[in-house]
Amino acid sequence: MRRAAALCLSLSLAACAHAARPNSDLVDDVERRSFHYFWDLADSKTLLIPDRAPTPSFSSIAAVGFGLTAYGVGAERGYVTRDEAAKRTLATLQSLLAMKQGAEPRGVSGYKGFFYHFLDMQTAERFKTVELSTVDTALLIAGALFSQSYFDRDNATEKSIRDAAEALYERVDWAWEEARPPAISMGWTPEEGFHTYDWRGYNEAMIVIILALGSPTHPVDAGAWSEYHQTDKWGTFYGQQHLLFAPLFGHQYSHIWIDFRGIQDANMRGHGIDYFENSRRAAIAQHAYAVDNPNRWRDYGDTIWGLTACDGPRDAALTIDGRVRTFHTYHARGATEGDIRDDGTIAPTAAVSSIAFAPELAIPAMREMKRRYGDKLYSKYGFLDAFNPTLQWFDVDYLGIDQGPIVAMIENYRSGLVWKTMRKNPHIVRGLRRAGFTGGWLR
Repeated sequence: MRRAAALCLSLSLAACAHAARPNSDLVDDVERRSFHYFWDLADSKTLLIPDRAPTPSFSSIAAVGFGLTAYGVGAERGYVTRDEAAKRTLATLQSLLAMKQGAEPRGVSGYKGFFYHFLDMQTAERFKTVELSTVDTALLIAGALFSQSYFDRDNATEKSIRDAAEALYERVDWAWEEARPPAISMGWTPEEGFHTYDWRGYNEAMIVIILALGSPTHPVDAGAWSEYHQTDKWGTFYGQQHLLFAPLFGHQYSHIWIDFRGIQDANMRGHGIDYFENSRRAAIAQHAYAVDNPNRWRDYGDTIWGLTACDGPRDAALTIDGRVRTFHTYHARGATEGDIRDDGTIAPTAAVSSIAFAPELAIPAMREMKRRYGDKLYSKYGFLDAFNPTLQWFDVDYLGIDQGPIVAMIENYRSGLVWKTMRKNPHIVRGLRRAGFTGGWLR
């Protein structure tokens, strides 16, 4: 009875959070500017998306998946026409399919249907010795499947989008990445073989396992889902009991494409909530941590909050107010029970991309960060990646994997577009059912 009541509470809170869709000029401006990161910066030949900008960089294959999602969102919002978005989407998918796959260490973009984490923007070849990445490929495929379900009209371009997305997904050999079955490896390199680490313990990789379970050609064993959750950690942080993961991106990425409201696997049935409510609690707990500000970082508070993987000011130990503090450049920051990774660096994407879970906390943060820091933090493509008020440091770059969640999660908050579109995708439905999800819209 308690579990049923808790789930009802979760659903009612979600309904309240999504009941109103205020026509906020700022929310639209953030979404529009972030969309243009992908629309403006895709390479004219390969259509790859840069990992970061304006600093020259390689492409992040995950950012391409976020870009594919952004194109449909942009069409729906009228930032571009549907025809323009369809043509860009098809060109991107065809470019990905044409990229060379093979076991060679050089001159290829991927192997066994997977893509390397980073690719050269112009040649689309593997960047240096980076890994063949299961999670980054999954984020790419999620974007492709969104395109497949969004572009559903009966014309040559949209039919070709659906076919290309299917071909891209079908060739991914998920079972090959089960180096230690039923677990799925984090990656592979031609020099070293499979990574020694597998995906275990709640994090950003729910989308990996669900896509691997849903594959029509190379599915993994159903045991992959329970294996992934073997090392889950539940706890209570600032009064919020939930499945723990310190950086907020782990509570956001899979939720971009999958509507977890009201559906449960065995794990969540046992705790009487769903994964949406779990992410809501994680966001609320992190906000409470910022308000409490136990390490007394400058500016932390009710409207300045958000820890996740992001850029940072420097790799150094500095003495501030008589206390030695350690700072980092790019780092997976976060805060949860037993795991505090905080050097005073805030990532706007952490709060903004929580808008679908806790708009009452995210929107005031958006307003205040823009008001307080102005064009040092908010510029051409929306919020720059990170800032550290204690050191008075502001990033100069935007990151594709942080811009993408902003676009999609704002749209999920405003209209539920990505969620509603992906509910229609048979591969996502198959993967969820094989993982043991029931209830809600899956009925």
